[in-house]
Amino acid sequence: MIENKYLRSFVNRSRFLFGLSVVIIGFSNNVNAQKKTAEKRNLIQYVDPMIGTAKMGHTYPGATVPFGSVQLSPETDTIAYSVNGKYNGDVYKYCAGYQYEDKTIVGFSHTHFSGTGHSDLGDFLIMPTTGKLQLNPGVASKPQSGYRSAFSHSTEKAEPAYYSVLLEDHKIKAELTATTRVGMHQYTFPKSDEAHIILDLTSGIYNYDKKNVWTFVRIENDTLITGYRQTNGWARTRTVYFAMSFNKKIKSYGQATPEKSVYRGFWGRFDQTKNFPEMAGQNLKLFFDFDTEEGEKIKIKMALSPVSSAGALENMKKEVPGWDFEKVKKQSQEIWNNELNKIQIEAIQKEDFVNFYTAMYHAFLGPTEYMDLDGNYKGLDMNVHTADKFTNYTSYSLWDTYRALHPLFNIVQPKRNSDMVSSMLAHSDQSVHKMLPIWSHYANENWCMIGYHSVSVVADAIVKGNTNFDPEKALQACVNTARVPYYDGLELYMKKGYVPEDKNGASVSKTLEYAYDDWTIAQAAKKLGKTEIYNEFIERSKNYKNVYDAKTGFMRPKLDDGTFKKEFDPLDTHGQGFIEGNSWNYSLYVPQDPAEMIKLMGGNDKFNVRLDSLFSMHLPDKYFENTEDITRDGIIGNYVHGNEPSHHVVYLYNWTNSPWKAQDKIRMILKKMYRNGADGLGGNDDFGQMSAWYIFSSLGFYPVAPGSEDYALGSPLVKNAIFNLENGKTFEVETVNQSEKNVFVSKVLLNGKQLDKPFLKHSEVINGGKITFYMSAKPNKKKY
Repeated sequence: MIENKYLRSFVNRSRFLFGLSVVIIGFSNNVNAQKKTAEKRNLIQYVDPMIGTAKMGHTYPGATVPFGSVQLSPETDTIAYSVNGKYNGDVYKYCAGYQYEDKTIVGFSHTHFSGTGHSDLGDFLIMPTTGKLQLNPGVASKPQSGYRSAFSHSTEKAEPAYYSVLLEDHKIKAELTATTRVGMHQYTFPKSDEAHIILDLTSGIYNYDKKNVWTFVRIENDTLITGYRQTNGWARTRTVYFAMSFNKKIKSYGQATPEKSVYRGFWGRFDQTKNFPEMAGQNLKLFFDFDTEEGEKIKIKMALSPVSSAGALENMKKEVPGWDFEKVKKQSQEIWNNELNKIQIEAIQKEDFVNFYTAMYHAFLGPTEYMDLDGNYKGLDMNVHTADKFTNYTSYSLWDTYRALHPLFNIVQPKRNSDMVSSMLAHSDQSVHKMLPIWSHYANENWCMIGYHSVSVVADAIVKGNTNFDPEKALQACVNTARVPYYDGLELYMKKGYVPEDKNGASVSKTLEYAYDDWTIAQAAKKLGKTEIYNEFIERSKNYKNVYDAKTGFMRPKLDDGTFKKEFDPLDTHGQGFIEGNSWNYSLYVPQDPAEMIKLMGGNDKFNVRLDSLFSMHLPDKYFENTEDITRDGIIGNYVHGNEPSHHVVYLYNWTNSPWKAQDKIRMILKKMYRNGADGLGGNDDFGQMSAWYIFSSLGFYPVAPGSEDYALGSPLVKNAIFNLENGKTFEVETVNQSEKNVFVSKVLLNGKQLDKPFLKHSEVINGGKITFYMSAKPNKKKY
């Protein structure tokens, strides 16, 4: 159940009508009698950005707009360095910079990943303070030892495009909002002749060595500062430019005592510690002093650019020309409301509204725009490029997001998804390998995780006809990517039909994922009439059979000599040929050919027993690195919802003679893995993939194999839903007899005609219409 303080905050948000003609959907007794309409509603009141900020959800609560370049959010620990200059902090724990359990805030930085399992960013940390100037963050146990401050969740407010909190030690109210490229701060100060704004360019969300951070700052005048920050961390050559403007003249400014390296050569002639207009170094921490009256608001605009400080300044001038904080907040929240209204739902209970629209919010946080307003951006080759007729995006967590997030975009964000494909093609053009991205951000390829799942995103768009790009060029980029011999065991895979475990680790996972990706290339080739390419890759897509061991009934690591590895435990995740999963999970990873996989594993009856046991078995402690392992939060039996290789598994019942077995399990997963409150996510949100699973499954269908037109039907959680599609049409999900207990589907009608198979086609959604689920407390055990 939602905590009272959360419930109060959501109900109170109904006051944010911001000039729209909206319909307020209350949490009253008439919730279930909402009018089915495409009229715009006030939906931001149901978004709780705090969901996922506890434990390992790795979401951030700060201010941003849909797919925005700026993610302005609080940091609750110093990730890079502590007061004594040594590394302090848990890089994995603080992937998003914020942990709900913490009691102090270090400052507010402008770039964040949402829900990832790896850290980076955290650029340009700003902290307002009063009293004696301190330029180190201090430690959480003694907030007064540095510029950090204690805070309370009781004074904290998080909404789409808005965040506020009281910094208790400095008696300053902090408020944040944002546009696509500009973060806007509003700090309400007490009366003080020692008011400071600190700009810490050292702080960042990564274990940066000091030598791997370089910053430059220019004091352009008494209200404007420009510069850049360059880091060598997860992304090895990442540079972000900024323009920072105050609404009040600076009284004085300076920096922490710089390292001797800054004073080398002729620069030693200047005292750079106080009121010097240029600063450069590896450890810059700046301060700006003001006198303030009681209740005076110091406002800051921080604009970002991937290209230059001049580009950042132009972005600022065009996106936020004035100083009206409330106006910026209102406009950005209106943008969020427009995006959330792309799916309008009726729900069984109030908690479901919050879960659904928070999932939509998280799904629309990335990938993020990566270019100036004039279209310029820095490419993978470190040169400046101009996006021609598309918006350039960055931050592709593709091992996660190809599964459901990008298929969701093909329905509700088709223009953006097509532009994301164009961005991937630009990446391929700029790549010396001529490869599509694996895990890329900020003009860098990080080579994180396995497979080449960008081809799934490209192929899915081609097959579904969402191609505001050259599809033949896109297909060739997919083919090029799949033929790079020196990429992660791919030469061995092409030669042998599998990756040998004694030559390349995580070999079974790689073989299975390469085979799926190859299938998607084949589907795109078929759509475009490229028979030769189709034949090559449809054959490669069958390579999953080469790592199936009929004796054990599991996918199993195979050695270079063609024999299976002798030591084998299908429940173990370590040294068994898998990554982020065990053989039990990965043996079910053949999304491109479930029917053949079921046949391979003994047919319907045996496969049903196997799936049933997956959800009911118990994993002993020895299979966890320790008893506090985070994956426990996302596990049901041996079904690991917190890790993506299992996300399609429950829908595999649709390829058996018992599709009804999926239905109660889907509803159970929806309730167990997604809850209201800060700890409401059963694992990392993974840049929206977990949220996309929730959205699809709540609506009653799921893309088991992106690259196909087919969706597998499940058991919808919503009472009703209306998709307001970009093509002007609507698609409605209707349920009859929906309730908490009626989790089974007795029959399904599409546009009034009963379906005889548990599948729905993308074209049937995108062309508009209505699907009706008749719900029941008892399963319909007859096959569709």
